[in-house]
Amino acid sequence: MDIKKRVNALVRKHQSRDPFTIIRGLNVIVIYAPLVGVRGFYQYFQRNNIIYIDENLPKHEQSFVCAHELGHMFLHKNANAIFMDTRTQFNTHRYEVEANTFAMELLIGDDILAECEEYTIDQISHLLGYQKELIQLRLH
Repeated sequence: MDIKKRVNALVRKHQSRDPFTIIRGLNVIVIYAPLVGVRGFYQYFQRNNIIYIDENLPKHEQSFVCAHELGHMFLHKNANAIFMDTRTQFNTHRYEVEANTFAMELLIGDDILAECEEYTIDQISHLLGYQKELIQLRLH
């Protein structure tokens, strides 16, 4: 599964890197709610794709959460990560890393990275407003 190729195809199809524009084009249901303990999650229910986002997050974080959950939708549609996390001993770390990678590929295009090639990871993190670990995922 090549995450970069999937993201690039999605960006071409929707002519946008904005996750909210993309989910509108896909008829994904977005529910803003005061979530406790999570910033968002994805659910596939009765043939509907639903993304829940904590309404108390700043807009920038909501955008990342939306892109992350979109990653789960495309990469792990049949996985019930919340169930696996709370009811089993199954390690969902790999799913989270893949969804973070999807989100970073979506939110940070190659053109932006080209403009920042002289910067350190710390500088890119500060400039774009994402954690260093997320920037490192995008660079590798």
